Amino acid sequence: MKYRIISVGKIRESFYGGGINEYLKRLRPYSNVELIDGLEEKTNPKAGDKEIQRVLHKEGERILALLSSDELVVALDSHGKMLSSGELAVQVEKWNVSGLPRVNLVVGGSHGLSPQVKQRADFTLSFSPLTFPHHMAVLILAEQLYRSFKIIKGEPYHK
Repeated sequence: MKYRIISVGKIRESFYGGGINEYLKRLRPYSNVELIDGLEEKTNPKAGDKEIQRVLHKEGERILALLSSDELVVALDSHGKMLSSGELAVQVEKWNVSGLPRVNLVVGGSHGLSPQVKQRADFTLSFSPLTFPHHMAVLILAEQLYRSFKIIKGEPYHK
């Protein structure tokens, strides 16, 4: 199974990038995991609702253009389903045997994800009701994906 992490925001801080790259490297024996970032639309920090909706729509179009109809889409959203690491591993194993060519894990930008992307999602995952910066969410996602594979394989890491 191939995995792709799609981050609307660009991973700019080297300490996040270093951590993300470390987990992507650790994932290589288990799966092909690709990271795509930097799909964000420029916006004014004081943007109103209309401008935010325009930005979300544009970002959503960029995300949807990357997806094939036969790929699984997982949206990360604070209103999604919260799972323990063990439960996430069970879900990852289901995705692994689904017969689909790729799982896309989508992390929104500062305004979240567009309604179009949320509607396209096959599964919506939440790490917490807290809001995290996108780069931190990507780091947590990469680590939890690695942890899931370790759990699935029965290898030490998860405690």
